[in-house]
Amino acid sequence: MNILIFMAKKILIIEDEEYIAEIYKLKLEKGAYEVLVASDGQSGLDLARTARPDLILLDIVLPKLDGYDFLQALRQDPDIKNTLVYVISNLGQNAEIKKGLESGADGYFVKANLTPQQLLENINKILIK
Repeated sequence: MNILIFMAKKILIIEDEEYIAEIYKLKLEKGAYEVLVASDGQSGLDLARTARPDLILLDIVLPKLDGYDFLQALRQDPDIKNTLVYVISNLGQNAEIKKGLESGADGYFVKANLTPQQLLENINKILIK
C-alpha cells in the first residue's frame, strides 16, 4: 500500500503591519501553505534560521532590521543563503525595485498592485513547478 504524504510548503511573512500579515496569512493557509509571521526583520531572520521556510515574503520598511539589511544577513548565512525571498512592499518605484533585487531578493511584488488572491496565484507559480 502506497501512502502519499503531503508536506505543505512553508512561507515566512516578515511584515510589521499586523492586519496585512494576517490577511496574507489567511489567504496562503487557504492555499494549503504553512505560514509563519514575524513582525520585524531581526525576529524574521531568527525564524528563517530555525524554521527553514521554502519562501520568504519580505517587507522593506521594518523595525529592528530593515529589508535590505535582512537580505544582506540572510545571503551571508551559509545555512539559509539560498532561501527564496520575494520583497512585498509599497515602495514600488523602479529605483526601489532595483535596489531590492540588487540586495539579493529573487523577486519583487508591489502591495498596491496585488490582491491577496493574486499573491497566492504568484506564489503557486513560484513554489509549485
